[in-house]
Amino acid sequence: MSRRINLAPAEGWLTLALVMILCLSLAWAVDDALPVLGRGEYTDFLTWMVVGGVLCGFVGAKVGWGRWTTYLVGSLFAAIVTPIIVGSVLLPDGGSFADAFRETARVSVEAYLDLVVRDLLLTQQYGHHLLVLGLVMWGSSMFAGFAAFGHRRPINAVLLFGILLVANMAFTTREQLSFLVLYSLASLFLLIRFHAFDEQTEWLRRRIGDPAAISGLYLRGGTIFIGVAVVGSLLLTNVASSDPLAGVWTTASARVVEWARGIERFLPASGTGVSFGPSFGSSARIQGVWVTNDRPNMTVQIAPTEEDADLPYWGAAVYDTFENQGWVQGPKALVDRAAGDDLLVDTGDAVTDEGRRPMTVVFTPAIATSTVFAPRTPQTVDANVTVELVGNAGYLASIRRELTDASYTVTALVPIVGDITGENIFRSEGGLTRNRLRAAGTDYPAEIRAMYTALPDGALGPDAEALLAEIEAAAGPTAYDKAELLESVLRDPERFTYATDVRGFDCTGLSVVECFARFKHGYCEYYASTMAVLLRKMGIPTRIVEGFLPGARDASRALLQVSNDDAHAWVEVYFPGYGWVVFDPTGGGRAAIAPLPTGVPVPIPSAGPGATIPGRTRPPDPEEGVSFAPGGLLPGTTTPGGAVGSLIAVALLLAVVVGGVAFVAWQRGPRGPVTAEGAYGSVTRLAARLGFGPRPNQTVYEYAGALAEVIPVARPELETVARAKVEVAYGGRVLGEDRLHGLRVAQRRLRMSLLRLALRRGRRAGRPRGRG
Repeated sequence: MSRRINLAPAEGWLTLALVMILCLSLAWAVDDALPVLGRGEYTDFLTWMVVGGVLCGFVGAKVGWGRWTTYLVGSLFAAIVTPIIVGSVLLPDGGSFADAFRETARVSVEAYLDLVVRDLLLTQQYGHHLLVLGLVMWGSSMFAGFAAFGHRRPINAVLLFGILLVANMAFTTREQLSFLVLYSLASLFLLIRFHAFDEQTEWLRRRIGDPAAISGLYLRGGTIFIGVAVVGSLLLTNVASSDPLAGVWTTASARVVEWARGIERFLPASGTGVSFGPSFGSSARIQGVWVTNDRPNMTVQIAPTEEDADLPYWGAAVYDTFENQGWVQGPKALVDRAAGDDLLVDTGDAVTDEGRRPMTVVFTPAIATSTVFAPRTPQTVDANVTVELVGNAGYLASIRRELTDASYTVTALVPIVGDITGENIFRSEGGLTRNRLRAAGTDYPAEIRAMYTALPDGALGPDAEALLAEIEAAAGPTAYDKAELLESVLRDPERFTYATDVRGFDCTGLSVVECFARFKHGYCEYYASTMAVLLRKMGIPTRIVEGFLPGARDASRALLQVSNDDAHAWVEVYFPGYGWVVFDPTGGGRAAIAPLPTGVPVPIPSAGPGATIPGRTRPPDPEEGVSFAPGGLLPGTTTPGGAVGSLIAVALLLAVVVGGVAFVAWQRGPRGPVTAEGAYGSVTRLAARLGFGPRPNQTVYEYAGALAEVIPVARPELETVARAKVEVAYGGRVLGEDRLHGLRVAQRRLRMSLLRLALRRGRRAGRPRGRG
């Protein structure tokens, strides 16, 4: 007679189904969030990752493997299966398992080379994002399966997947309430089933009553409770107006948000993600979607007499180097300026007040930020700031201050638009006009020409070259004629379309300029980059600036409300004698720069040393020894990354010292009064963190004995702690000084002995023998 093997789990198949649904709720929520390029079909495979992970954890627990053995075997399976499944997504036309594995490996290596070795702003690859998501789903689900069926502690799985689900909801703008309801149902039923199962097991062990009766009572009562709770929650959701996750990033720590922006280039572009708000760092990557929101960013107080047409843009960061997929700031020198100091004195962007007028503006950020905004050419700030400069002569990159939401006042010099009447109107005190810029000539300083006309290989493709040839053929002879025509052509809605989502166009392997010239759809960064790159190709120094549009003016005319939607990118073109002049080629009605007046005729001089109008700009003479490049800093300036070797050595030394102090403190144990409750609680908490916590139905002596079987060397100390706990808690005894001293010694020794649990792979101490 053959013996029948019972394959059904003791907890029941329904319990396995509940664990599966718990994990699938996260996989379906992530898939719904469209995390990779906004394409849902890319992440449909996550369902199978969850199924595989849960089954690995379940099988490992049922065949008697320990935690680490199960995780090791499951990880090996995941390392083989996940790349093959991801490769099948990357190869829509199909291929062998080997082809799929090789394709996943290829795109992952290319992504690493792009982001780490080549240090590009972004990568065209997306397979590595799928691989990471797949491995995360597999690993999390495997943990959930073993936590439920191996440790018999489903609460760990419930907490983990709850945190991941809420995090996913916080990062997406899509409605995901249904997944939260599904997760809640699965987790509540799972906890009730395990509680009923534990009680039933306990009644069987102690031979108390009918186990089936108590199990049914728990399940019926729990089902009623879950139904009422979920229905009530849904009703409350429909009638309440609160949205707890809507402002999660506005109320988060500003430093956390800035850190998140720092790693943003390593994250997938989805288009459905929650915007952190505009980011103005050392780089500006340009991807297929522009994600922002209408939350307030700051208020700007100005003089009520300022004309609307004269309101400037609020600049935050200036970028000098184009890298095909975005812009970066070159190596920077940091110059500290005290409140009220001239910000640009002795720099390449220093100007005189001839042809300019002062403008004083008060900025009040809505959230804490270190970025200092300023109109045009900033002169002073009423706070201590750090000016970031690029190039030997020192050209403005950005201005920073301490992270705060305090208001600050900026005084800047803005150009006077139009002719200034009076004598000698052709001299330097004349205002900014089209004719004056046409007459500015092309006698650019050598460093400006070198820095602001440089382009990488591949910046222009055939379509961008065709657009360039069209502009050169139709424009007048001066730099201003070319810039003006290019700005007009790019703004033409018949030629180019403003769009915040261009992921539908295949720009793989193309620079953003070639992509925009070919498909003629994009947002402000595409427009500005195209104008800047084409002008650079024509030998005209150009840079781009990111910041904000002027904003909405209130009835008092003294206050401007600037929202995150006002974030913008524009172009600055260098004109000898006038410095940097703003152009805005963005179409779609976004541009807010009024056209310059033509002005009185001005003779256009021939190119040469005398082609500039003297007195307008005063860059320092390189022969005077003034250098702002790292390695040649002025006294009192600093550069990021200096003395890296010494900082690493100091950090390692501090780590050793701190680690030694922590070890000694840990070994010495508690310094305050010791109690039986405290000693036993300390032992159980530490053991639980290492996977050997007590079961709810274990007595103190049962748990201490089970733990002593795992670490026999600690048996005397465990008996001391357990006896003290029982005598005080159940016998009402008061321990004397000798007993308390012995308890302190035992607790101190156990703090070291229990660390051996981290190396154990056997069953956890709290599990009775013979249970599957």
